[in-house]
Amino acid sequence: MNSVKKQRMLVAILVVIAASVAVTFVTFALQSNMTYLYSPSEVHEGQVPSGSAFRIGGVVKEASVKRQAGSLDVEFQVTDRIRDYPVRYSGILPDLFREGQTVIARGEIDNGVFVAKEVLAKHDETYMPPEVAEKIAEAHAKAAQVKQATPTTAEQTAVEPAAQTEGEGP
Repeated sequence: MNSVKKQRMLVAILVVIAASVAVTFVTFALQSNMTYLYSPSEVHEGQVPSGSAFRIGGVVKEASVKRQAGSLDVEFQVTDRIRDYPVRYSGILPDLFREGQTVIARGEIDNGVFVAKEVLAKHDETYMPPEVAEKIAEAHAKAAQVKQATPTTAEQTAVEPAAQTEGEGP
């Protein structure tokens, strides 16, 4: 190979290496800024990564909002109608924030309480963010599976006498 071809090859290799390094840095930067959405049931079950920020989405539980007089501190419960999780926030809440409305809060867990840095509320009466609707549907499906796997009290009492009569033969 002559020197011109060697120089072109070297430049091409350096460009590929530089592009790879740039893509790696961008990927790491974007991953560190990502916050995943979890339902209150998933948070309660411990499915969230410990010590990192994430989003919790659900409905503000009725009669759970407690404001501290003379400050911007507020505590409330977010629910997916299966489980509730306590949230604490200090700041100005969105105008659409109220009990029974869908919210997404971004923050992290501190001593069993989700400390929100940002709270977003839905924008009209019929809209629910697709991510929140999906998480709530998953929680309901999981609860239905657990309910089907667990016999009810009526089923247990119906099985117990049958088992007793089988053992009592003539």
